[in-house]
Amino acid sequence: MKEVSHDGRDRKFQASPLAPESIAAFRTLIYDYYSVCGRSFPWRETTNPYRILVSEFMLQQTQTQRVKAKYNQFIHAFPDIHALADAPFKDVLKVWQGLGYNRRALNLKKTAELVVTRFHGDLPSDVAILETLPGIGKATAGALAAFAFLKPAVFIETNIRTVYIHFFFSDREIVRDTEILPLVKVTLDRRNPREWYYALMDYGVMIKKSEKNPSRRSAHHQKQSPFEGSDRQIRGKILHILLDGPRSTGVLIRECGASQRVMRIIKQLEKEGLIKEIHDGYSLV
Repeated sequence: MKEVSHDGRDRKFQASPLAPESIAAFRTLIYDYYSVCGRSFPWRETTNPYRILVSEFMLQQTQTQRVKAKYNQFIHAFPDIHALADAPFKDVLKVWQGLGYNRRALNLKKTAELVVTRFHGDLPSDVAILETLPGIGKATAGALAAFAFLKPAVFIETNIRTVYIHFFFSDREIVRDTEILPLVKVTLDRRNPREWYYALMDYGVMIKKSEKNPSRRSAHHQKQSPFEGSDRQIRGKILHILLDGPRSTGVLIRECGASQRVMRIIKQLEKEGLIKEIHDGYSLV
């Protein structure tokens, strides 16, 4: 398996067995790139668990540049986990606008509330406990453990996945995360997981800009459908309308389009706990 790194040197890595010298060479290649081309983000400049929590929720399914534009605004509005837990959901959603996938805002607020009530405001560092909180899956729990608490948690996200497919599975069309995870574990820099994962992510971003984006060979790759005219667009429009106050069902249908489709989406938003039914329409929770 052959790779030309950022400085033009050839590299070969076998997925199994992975010799110590190969691990060392792989780490050196990744860190060398990161030392020159590592990206800078405000959430990388802090070890505050709450601020890292906010960034990880924002980064779910959202590009870093969009998050960068919103992150400081959110932290300014809700400077600590108590402020977020106490804030009305309407205020949280108002600041969140522009990031999309608004259910994340509700899950982030619910997580803040649980951390305050169950853990006295201190975000747990245990991956298993983190996974029990709303909106936190394996990848987010692992990222929180590594970035906020410097724990050598093993996890995969899209850019990390790209790196391992690129270097270790160049001759494969379909690669599963169950094949990648052992490689993530054995190559992990356990002394500095935070910087290691940042370096992997940045290398992955660089690789994905190539014409042959390796992430497309992941068994878990999903091509995102167009936003225009999608249910996601209508969901966002309904929530945006309700930010200005409760609205009748008729108004929501008139503003958002076909009645059957809008009503289906409204009922889904209600089921998810984002909105609630009132006497003649709906409001935010």
